[in-house]
Amino acid sequence: MLKTIKKGLKSGYLLLILLFPGGIFAQELYDMPEDTHTRWASFENSNAEKGEGGKENQGAKGHPFNRINAGETITLLDVQGSGTVRRIWLTFSDRSPEMLRSLKIEMFWDGSEKPAVLVPIGDFFGVGLGKRKPFESVFFSDPEGRSFNCIIPMPFKSAAKITVTNESDKDLNALFYDVNLVQTAHRDDLLYFHAFWNRNISPELKTDFELIPKISGKGRYLGANIGILTDSLYEDTWFGEGEVKVYLDGDGKNPTLVGSGTEDYIGTAYGQQTFSNQYQGSLVADTEEGSYAFYRYHVPDPVYFYKDIKVTIQQIGGAPRDIVRKLAKNGAELIPITVDQPPKFIKLLEQENPPQLNDEDFPDGWTNFYRSDDISATAYFYLNKPSSDLPALQSVEKRTAGLPVKK
Repeated sequence: MLKTIKKGLKSGYLLLILLFPGGIFAQELYDMPEDTHTRWASFENSNAEKGEGGKENQGAKGHPFNRINAGETITLLDVQGSGTVRRIWLTFSDRSPEMLRSLKIEMFWDGSEKPAVLVPIGDFFGVGLGKRKPFESVFFSDPEGRSFNCIIPMPFKSAAKITVTNESDKDLNALFYDVNLVQTAHRDDLLYFHAFWNRNISPELKTDFELIPKISGKGRYLGANIGILTDSLYEDTWFGEGEVKVYLDGDGKNPTLVGSGTEDYIGTAYGQQTFSNQYQGSLVADTEEGSYAFYRYHVPDPVYFYKDIKVTIQQIGGAPRDIVRKLAKNGAELIPITVDQPPKFIKLLEQENPPQLNDEDFPDGWTNFYRSDDISATAYFYLNKPSSDLPALQSVEKRTAGLPVKK
């Protein structure tokens, strides 16, 4: 395979780069795979059956969308056999933050009763906080802020089912969709696609937020999109000093992988504004509203695990000392942890009797501190089984509480 790829690159052939659970695979566009058949599921052919599309209204656009009443579940895909979902596109008539968090998308592989994917639909498609922004990443895109596209490969060996449930108290007038897949055989050691959503509106100080609680198995962590709603008591101070930590294969108190800060994790530095790259981006950075939505996807830098994994992010912010003192005086919960006083970087938590924030001898400089903001995230990963022991999706009331209004 390596010889074929190198020859193709040398000869100037156009290569199709495909993402697979194990990595990246290059295929020449004119290559014809063995026993692989293309199928599309939509309301015009909901079972993705051969020769069964476009039968309503004598083939003249008979069933492009469906209504989803409050409390109703509709099925987007329900197929038997072996294959891979290659692309999901959908849109719907109400794209308010409340509806984006109230609709849940579920994906079931190989007949499992527990879904591998159980996520609010807006968050699943790459943007947190019930927001929509035109963007493109390696996995997700929204060309004009009105649609939802996903091209993560989702393989299955015997069955695949995808559903959407309207858990709001409003009827949804229209949902349009395509699920594009190929019917093809897979080897036995298949990795299944999973996604997990979590929110903590008011975390305890010093408690790291779990992007993925500890799970057992073998697989690959693909990354996450994360949403932050800052507590107004911290005013407009910087929230993003927290480090992402990845605990791999039996790690105990300390992780194997650890970064240096939130904006560093998504590839920027010294603060965070809006940008959209293939593997990293910050789609929302509103200091006035106190809302941030950003992502990082581990494609060129894979994160593999063979026994278990847990992924967390710290809740740490920073500001000059006197501003931190003012925040504390005004009632903000915080715990100072370091002071940057060049050339010294003072580690307060390593001192036997560290000075208190209002003491005269508390050092003057940029002060990092534990804080508590509303944080939510969707994490994506492959696992060598079609379901996991992760917690159930939180209630629609918890998912929608305190969301920013649509702008």
